[in-house]
Amino acid sequence: MSEKPSESPDLRTALDASRKRRRTVWLSVAAVAVVAVIVGVVAIVANLTRSEEPAAAAAEERLSLRISVSEDSDFQSAIADIAAEKGLDVTWVNVDDWVLPNTELAAGTVDGNAFQHILYLSNFNAQNNEDLTPVFSTVITQWGIFSATLGDTDEIPDGGRIAIPDDPSNGGRALGILASAGLIELSKDAGDFPSVDDVTANPKNLQFVPIAATTIPQQFDDPSLSAVVVGLSYFDPSQGITADKALYLDDSLDEKNLPYINVVASRADNADDPAWKILQEAYADPRAAEALEKEDKGATVLVQIPVDTLRTKLADLEKSAAANG
Repeated sequence: MSEKPSESPDLRTALDASRKRRRTVWLSVAAVAVVAVIVGVVAIVANLTRSEEPAAAAAEERLSLRISVSEDSDFQSAIADIAAEKGLDVTWVNVDDWVLPNTELAAGTVDGNAFQHILYLSNFNAQNNEDLTPVFSTVITQWGIFSATLGDTDEIPDGGRIAIPDDPSNGGRALGILASAGLIELSKDAGDFPSVDDVTANPKNLQFVPIAATTIPQQFDDPSLSAVVVGLSYFDPSQGITADKALYLDDSLDEKNLPYINVVASRADNADDPAWKILQEAYADPRAAEALEKEDKGATVLVQIPVDTLRTKLADLEKSAAANG
């Protein structure tokens, strides 16, 4: 893991600050009665014209964004509804993998995407020579080790098969969690993208089974797997997998998890679009937090990290990704 930037905030402090924020909107209504005794068709027509002008101006001022995501959710619907109230029309473009949201953004068919953390983004930029960049932070997902049959990490048998994500960023995160749980050891110079080649100690001779992160929950009950390492929010609610079911639960708000902050990303040449500010305000609305809690039951939490911090960390991670090949 590369050194954290000097300005990196403590994630727990950032979360506490965001929870304490309270938005108060004061609405002042003034009523003015105008009595005019003017009879004539001209006056009526002029009055109607004036009443239509504000509506036409409002229509012209509305902004719009097309944002690609990897799945539909009630949380996204809530964000779109809140943004609409603020004059921004958001269209979510659902794609069925974790590659298209970035390739579509780079190609210019969408304005942004909302599905990834900055470590994943850094790997895409490095591999494709792109300049996609965060415009603001959104959430962080709780990760852990889960098993359909075991109740503790000590019960994982020798030679047990452990499913981990097959992409470099999330696969490295899974290995880091296994190391934090004391199941393996990683090389001290493994960096931000550790791989199975960086495992220096494996007392149980665990076998690592790379699987697409989005499909790991579907294979959770596979009897050939002793455990899986994945984000808690990836499980379908019908599976009933909650934080207390984890064999080991990572502390998502630990400073080391800054690379796993999810963001809304755009192209660098579109990062100053005023529509992003409105969308960020929608994410900060208390109703958005309520919708997320209802949907994910605390498995994912909203965080507010300064965009300069995100971009500085992204630049560091891109260097690591490039060196990693």
